[in-house]
Amino acid sequence: MMIIGCDYHPSWQQICWVDTATGETGEQKLEHASGEAARFYRQLRAPALIGMESTGNCQWFVEMATETGHDVWIGDAAKIRASDSRQQKHDRRDAALILKLLLEGRFPWIWIPSGEEKDLRQLLIHRYKLVRIHAQVKNELQHLAMNQGVTKKRKLWSKTGEKVLRELPLKPWASQRRKDLFRIREMLNAQIDVLDQAVVEVAEKNEKARLLMTQPGVGPITSMAFVLTMGDVNRFQRGKQVASYLGLIQREYRSGGHQRFGFISKQGNRFMRMLLVEAAQCAVRCDPGMRSEYLHRCHRKAKGVAKVAAARKLAIRLYWMLRTNTGYPGVVRVESSSPVPLVSAS
Repeated sequence: MMIIGCDYHPSWQQICWVDTATGETGEQKLEHASGEAARFYRQLRAPALIGMESTGNCQWFVEMATETGHDVWIGDAAKIRASDSRQQKHDRRDAALILKLLLEGRFPWIWIPSGEEKDLRQLLIHRYKLVRIHAQVKNELQHLAMNQGVTKKRKLWSKTGEKVLRELPLKPWASQRRKDLFRIREMLNAQIDVLDQAVVEVAEKNEKARLLMTQPGVGPITSMAFVLTMGDVNRFQRGKQVASYLGLIQREYRSGGHQRFGFISKQGNRFMRMLLVEAAQCAVRCDPGMRSEYLHRCHRKAKGVAKVAAARKLAIRLYWMLRTNTGYPGVVRVESSSPVPLVSAS
């Protein structure tokens, strides 16, 4: 079997390989644009094991290698880097390090979503990007109004407020800008509505997403994003691992008997973390139990801290809903009982 350590770059890759049958080894630089990399992997007779760091813009390569019959492992880039004690870093050493970890069985493999799940992620990300552009357009219109002395804040987007904004006497180019911004906003509204409907249809067809939507405050977007981000939840043994995976736990510095906690780690999927914070703010208004904890925490901590804590609790609850296949409100009893057998099960 051919085992290959691949240091991937958008334009080329450096590989270090060994043939376990003959013991033959080698290293090579493969260009992407010329098709050299694709030809190399297609001419390999036996299926190869390819290890590479998690990186962006590599989907075409992973799909090509998989279709050719090779097995591609994606590893945690930070753990791969930490496994090398030397301070010298270059492409050949990186490829050799990945190969060494594969041979020694220490490669830090991470879960990768399927092609269909990746495509559904694009739906959610595309909608999120358009919503951000929509917010920027509204901010620009708000500034146009404020420069004319109109400060209606949220009331600017009522029918009366928009009428005032459209009738403001502006100079020619400012008026053209207002006209274009309104046209862009209308176009974005139509596109976002189509994407919202698509997300709703996908969520209704997904059994896991329907289960998560039984939790007050969780809608189609948050439920689908959680399902696509977490994958198989059985790979997590407890809720704390889920919170850590999403970057919702505090940074900790402990040494020599001294202990200090910082802000949350913010590791993991930033988009999922943002959705959980937004959903938690809805959940504390609809869920009596979460509202009680949130208000109690607000007496001792800042509201921002309380919101993040609510998001962490919501993430763990959604995990238990998937793990136990229990909807709301039954999951409240499951997550709050002390001797939960699933915690110790592996």
